[in-house]
Amino acid sequence: MSVLKIEGLTKSFGEKVAVDSISFQIDSPGVLGLIGTNGAGKTTTIRMILGILESDEGSATWDGFKITRESVRFGYLPEERGIYPKTRVIDQLVYFGELRGMTHSAAKASAMRLMERLDVTEYVNMTADKLSKGNQQKIQLIAAMIHDPELIILDEPFSGLDPVNTEMLREFITELAANNKYILMSSHQMATVEEFSRDLVMLHNGKTILQGNLKKIKAGYGHTNLVVRADQDIRTISEELGLKCIRTDAQESEYKISGDEDAKAMLMRMTERGVVPVRFEIREPSLHEIFLERMGSLK
Repeated sequence: MSVLKIEGLTKSFGEKVAVDSISFQIDSPGVLGLIGTNGAGKTTTIRMILGILESDEGSATWDGFKITRESVRFGYLPEERGIYPKTRVIDQLVYFGELRGMTHSAAKASAMRLMERLDVTEYVNMTADKLSKGNQQKIQLIAAMIHDPELIILDEPFSGLDPVNTEMLREFITELAANNKYILMSSHQMATVEEFSRDLVMLHNGKTILQGNLKKIKAGYGHTNLVVRADQDIRTISEELGLKCIRTDAQESEYKISGDEDAKAMLMRMTERGVVPVRFEIREPSLHEIFLERMGSLK
């Protein structure tokens, strides 16, 4: 197994400390989520890892060596898109492949395979400026993946995608993780990170405020939420039990609970009143809720 190891990365711009001694590692294939609000230091961290920015302190290594195109085959999808607008899609994809040491024929074959996978083959001979923003993003993703990288860094990969393309990219990232790729995914979309990530690093103002295995982090909070769906109105029952409703819609309601006993009391009261739940789920807090809780504790 390879290891991406980040130790004490620090970067300042004048008096502003953008990244303050961040450390983490990915020591097996899968996804590590780098999360935080805009300005938290995510992109600056990525740029230091790849050597685009020089760090003031700390190091980023792959199997003990500084990360370069010679030490690791990496693919990078930046938040700012960078394809050539007036160049045919296939020409620039082949060009990017050749820059990574591929032969012309190998680069073209890889480009066509990935274009088919991401459903953009109809644009193969078009210039990139004729494509929608979402399809341009898929072309740039293909440019990052064309040489079959072992380390993949995705900075806000779902930004600007419609629901159909979002689902396609979700499936693609799942396939990459299943094929033993090491993936660092930066995002401020908590639900996205929660879906894919085994581990996470949460940043705020350049500092790490939470990191570790996502399942263990959530388990540490215990069962804090109760989701109930029933054909009858259950508001009276929840009010009698003093449960705080944190979300409600036409179909179901979600309550904040202190533990399983609150949920048992709710179920028992519903049963006594002849109310049959269609859904009754006790769950741990979402990553979004954990993020808000951590941010609130810093105020």
